[in-house]
Amino acid sequence: MADRDRDDEGRARNARPRDGLGRPLPYGAAGVERQPEGVARTPEETVREAQRLLDEGKPFHAHEVFEDAWKSGPPHEERLWRGLAQLAVGVTHAARGNPTGAASLLRRGADSIAQHPESAPYGIDLAGLRDWAHTLAENLPAHSTPPDAASIAFRVESPPEG
Repeated sequence: MADRDRDDEGRARNARPRDGLGRPLPYGAAGVERQPEGVARTPEETVREAQRLLDEGKPFHAHEVFEDAWKSGPPHEERLWRGLAQLAVGVTHAARGNPTGAASLLRRGADSIAQHPESAPYGIDLAGLRDWAHTLAENLPAHSTPPDAASIAFRVESPPEG
């Protein structure tokens, strides 16, 4: 059996480069830089960084930012961050051409954020995101060209006023 790729701590970690949607590319190909794992951010930094990645059409990378918040944040916010991560993975699956997986994750993410006790934590419009997720899940065409990730990505934060 071939040696597995390992990180600095010896954990199995695929070192193949990835594209903007997190799909593995052949070794030696130019890929998109990965999000560092385990970064401790404030909730506001999490929202800003994830929004930047969503705007760039990198929902897979945004999911990793949300995942860091869910794993390092307070327990009462776990469903919020996990739900946002699931929404980002839903967008990832839609852009990869997997409408069934996308719809499932969009609904699961909407259900997770619906359980958060606040309506707009950190300025996030949870009701609006739930509506967005259900609408996208219902309207993903089964047999068409996958949509561009940036064109269907959600807004975690309100756009700056200007």
